Amino acid sequence: MFWFTFASLTPLGLIVIAALTGGVWGWMSLAGITLGVFCLDHFSRYKIAPSGRGADLLLTTVGLAHFAVLVTIFAYLPQLPLIEALPLALAVGLAFGQISHPAAHEMIHHKDRRMRRLGRAVYGSMLLGHHASAHMRVHHIHVATDQDPNSAPRGMGFYRFYIKAWTGSFRAGFRAETAARARQTNPQPWFTHPYLGHILWACATLTYAVAISGPPGLLWGLFICLYAHAQVFLADYVQHYGLRRRILATGKPEPVGSAHSWNAPHWYSSVMMLNAPRHSHHHTAPTTPYPALRQDADMPTLPYALPVMAVIALHPPLWRRIMARRLNALTSQ
Repeated sequence: MFWFTFASLTPLGLIVIAALTGGVWGWMSLAGITLGVFCLDHFSRYKIAPSGRGADLLLTTVGLAHFAVLVTIFAYLPQLPLIEALPLALAVGLAFGQISHPAAHEMIHHKDRRMRRLGRAVYGSMLLGHHASAHMRVHHIHVATDQDPNSAPRGMGFYRFYIKAWTGSFRAGFRAETAARARQTNPQPWFTHPYLGHILWACATLTYAVAISGPPGLLWGLFICLYAHAQVFLADYVQHYGLRRRILATGKPEPVGSAHSWNAPHWYSSVMMLNAPRHSHHHTAPTTPYPALRQDADMPTLPYALPVMAVIALHPPLWRRIMARRLNALTSQ
């Protein structure tokens, strides 16, 4: 668990240092989570042995560290000059999207209700609480079909997907949560609807930002959270782009298999993102703890690490050209 701990907590620690001290630390935190991760992925090799010991402790630590970063950033970032604040805000958005999000994702799948609540709280503080609902009740059921807003069909560019996925998952998650409540034997009061909790977390986050730093805190908070949203939806876009489940004679899609998610074997970005790039195994066995996720030879594999592919996705023509070769190779097998 050493590398999982080091890779996930180091960027959050650098961000706190940068917020408290300013100077070059903001640029260092941004460089660490971008160029640093790229170099460790591509110029070093390390094999992580599966181990579940300490997995839950790290998830809890990352969840609590997320809130520590949130409190610190809103208090100190608006006081920094723009040349120091901007790289720091970008680093925070990347950390929330590439570290807090994978940790929250693991927690909402957890058997322990307290862990699930912490995961939902992390998403709510990112103004993306509905993702916890849509991911569990829509994405895992309809992944790699047209019924899943977060599974991009072949040819769709990221920017169009981003709008479709954000709004589509919000609506689909609400419908799914409402339908699940209607099926309960003992109806629950309206104020227990998960979407009310999502909205309250968002309001609490923005209220804190305004209370501690005024309008600048609100603007920086919105910027960071929206940038983090882009990271979350980039991950969904990259990990499911162009992959579709066959529709059977019954009219239902085939069971979810390893062929319905893209994977990346690059070691350092994988441990930083708590093995999120090992996505096929997660979809076929959603309750498997993240250290035990594996990548097999028959699973669709991306040509570059997940963060690199996310950057490429921002240039749709280049993305389509690169992924066309991969998709064509899959269909010819």
